Amino acid sequence: MADLVIAIDGNEANVAKRVGSNRFAFEVLWGIWREIQKHNRKHGEKIGVRVFLAGRPRKDLPRTTSWWHYEVFGPRFFWTWTGLVKRLYFGAPRPQVLFSPSHYGPGFSPIPFVISIMDLGFLRWPEQFTKKDFWQLKYWTWWSVKRARKIIAISQFTKKDIMKIYHLKPEKIVVAYPGWQKTEPLQRQRSGLAKVKKKYGIKEDYILYLGTLKPSKNISGLLEAFRRLARKDIQLVIAGKKGWLYQDIFQKVKALGLKKQVIFTGFVADEEARWLMKGAKVFALPSFWEGFGIPVLEAMAAKVPVLASDRGSLPEVVGNAGLLVNPNDIEAISWGLEKLLTDAKLRRQLIQAGYQRQKLFTWQRCSKIILDQLLEIARGRS
Repeated sequence: MADLVIAIDGNEANVAKRVGSNRFAFEVLWGIWREIQKHNRKHGEKIGVRVFLAGRPRKDLPRTTSWWHYEVFGPRFFWTWTGLVKRLYFGAPRPQVLFSPSHYGPGFSPIPFVISIMDLGFLRWPEQFTKKDFWQLKYWTWWSVKRARKIIAISQFTKKDIMKIYHLKPEKIVVAYPGWQKTEPLQRQRSGLAKVKKKYGIKEDYILYLGTLKPSKNISGLLEAFRRLARKDIQLVIAGKKGWLYQDIFQKVKALGLKKQVIFTGFVADEEARWLMKGAKVFALPSFWEGFGIPVLEAMAAKVPVLASDRGSLPEVVGNAGLLVNPNDIEAISWGLEKLLTDAKLRRQLIQAGYQRQKLFTWQRCSKIILDQLLEIARGRS
């Protein structure tokens, strides 16, 4: 019997195509699993975990053990307000704390809970969201923030935003920087890049954007900046699944006459994404805002120079290891792309600096910070 029981809302991680908050939830789930496994081997105190789900767990989630269990229950409709609330009040065992790796905590809860916030961009630019998503994000986040015992922010920028908008004290918010997914070296499969380029019709050197297609990413601005390069020996590869309000992006390509130079891959699996990153000449992320920006770290680890926005959390993540530009200045974005493509000395400097900087961000460090907060609450110290 566990001395402490932690509950985790695992739904954000329990999806097939993981991006953004899904990736955060998945990696933190695995990180917490590893941390508790080490803890339970070393200490007399046993920590148990119950992962709550609205559907059957996917096979790549952490394996079940004597101390790690999955509970699947409904109803699915408004699960955080129905099924989850019912389980917390009437199910057994009752955990000491609940962690939600998303903006939403339970509608009501008899135990303290912790939520995670990626960013508050929906409040700054509501027009960049569908009405349904905006109103849900606005009110459910507000409800959860006011009732959470602690809030995990993925950057100092996000923490300051939370404090300002919700009028919270700094001690209620803990920063846990995300990491990036480390896997086996790609050099073992030399033909991988050629296969990926052939699959997507990439015939020239290319600039890469990797992320969800949505307005906040400023893909339209990137397209305009790319056109101003006026180079036929470079392509622009836009990799990622469709998010929302993305139709303008495809229309912009046609309007700018870039159909032969711009390639849309759609969602790409992790292995293909890593090859695309490794083969890129420049990685570009000129977003209007980012809660963090994990692909920046992946580019640095792949030794690809980074062009990023000077807004949101990106300066905090990139530091002096990339070229930062104003996302509203198309000329600046275009100049930055040209500079990174042609200035060999700057490329070497940024590649070296980026490779060192990415080592500062790991999922295990992120997960330990979160677990320490959960244990502090579970033991009644917070």
